[in-house]
Amino acid sequence: MLLIRNGRLIDPASGTQGERDILIQNGTIARIAPHLRDGDLPPAEKENDSLSVLDAGGLAVMPGFVDTHSHFRDPGFTEKEDLKTGAAAAAAGGYTTVILMGNTRPPVCTVETLQDILRRGALTPIHLLSCANVTRNMEGRELTDMRSLRAAGAACFTDDGRPILDAALLGQALRNARELDVPVSLHEEDPAFVPNPGVNAGGRAAAHLGLTGADRNAEISMVRRDLGIAVSLGAPLCIQHISAAESVDLVRAARRKNPRIHAEATPHHFSLTEEAVIRKGTLARCNPPLRLERDRQAIVEALADGVIDIIATDHAPHTAAEKARPFAQAPSGMIGLETAFSLGLKNLVLPGVLPLSQLVADLTVNPAAFYHLPAGRIAAGAPADLCIADLHAAWSVGPDFASKASNSPFIGETLPGVIRYTIVGGRIVYQSQRRQPR
Repeated sequence: MLLIRNGRLIDPASGTQGERDILIQNGTIARIAPHLRDGDLPPAEKENDSLSVLDAGGLAVMPGFVDTHSHFRDPGFTEKEDLKTGAAAAAAGGYTTVILMGNTRPPVCTVETLQDILRRGALTPIHLLSCANVTRNMEGRELTDMRSLRAAGAACFTDDGRPILDAALLGQALRNARELDVPVSLHEEDPAFVPNPGVNAGGRAAAHLGLTGADRNAEISMVRRDLGIAVSLGAPLCIQHISAAESVDLVRAARRKNPRIHAEATPHHFSLTEEAVIRKGTLARCNPPLRLERDRQAIVEALADGVIDIIATDHAPHTAAEKARPFAQAPSGMIGLETAFSLGLKNLVLPGVLPLSQLVADLTVNPAAFYHLPAGRIAAGAPADLCIADLHAAWSVGPDFASKASNSPFIGETLPGVIRYTIVGGRIVYQSQRRQPR
């Protein structure tokens, strides 16, 4: 048994905020009360089930974070990341549940590949789930067997990294998703508008690099088309890593007609603009690219008013050698699991844009609800998956990470909020060794 005493409980699902004690037994939350005395505790069921006490005085106790968009590169690209190191990065960031993307080698378009990932993921200390691909080999020509993949445990369907250009094919995928009651999650960039990926077209960064860049219409055109299909079908759809103000407006209008439509905001898109590309080079190269301040503000405003209610990291590790290539030849993406919560505090909560409880909801109960996951809440009988953080402490980012990779544009920054403990199934799987910056 584990007893967490004196923590400030923040549970957006129930609206609870305040000092509580939490008793965990057999991997689930047994009791929550303002003060649990020794007489309130049940006797140990087994001799080795002795009581451990964790004093969380001065700390925030939150549901374990849920990331619905991560790349662990396993199988096929384990020089970048693997299930073990990705899970360690997740735990260090307060994440207890992660959905993996399927642009692996082989891609996740067969039951065999999916089951292999889920089997090995079950050996990690967190809850590792996986999507399956919408189309076979992510080629956009033929649908996978979505029914069999869902039955085998696919948490969602996506060809992340590639758009689905065939509108009729996407329409059938969304019909299947509606029948199976499972989200389809889409990367929205039409390659016809992307001569040079990873940098915003027509901006200072593209001019600095001498590149044409990725036009905002690459995203806007696909978002407009796909939202129209999802609205007409009443299907569950998530727009991934939204980057353009016009896309935000389209999502806002579509959600009025179909509340099963959602969009992700990544920490880098609500924290940075294309100016980061000039300063950080390939570390700030991502797809879709960082854009203008007005785009960043549109994403922030959508988070504030609930149009965007899911924060997803798009954790995308690459090797140092890959990121050392010239900008046009380097891969896109950055790691994000270990910095996400702190970036939310810095850029959303501390400026007064979001209350802390809303940030926590966007990291927990909201993604869990949309993806039908047994996560994201602190209640008696719920899984004992928790994140305990010191909101008053700060830490210096990198260059050492729990992730195998270190491709972050935030290296060297001091960020607020230190994850002190991550607990999964009542077991402490991460305890912070971070030191305060001098």
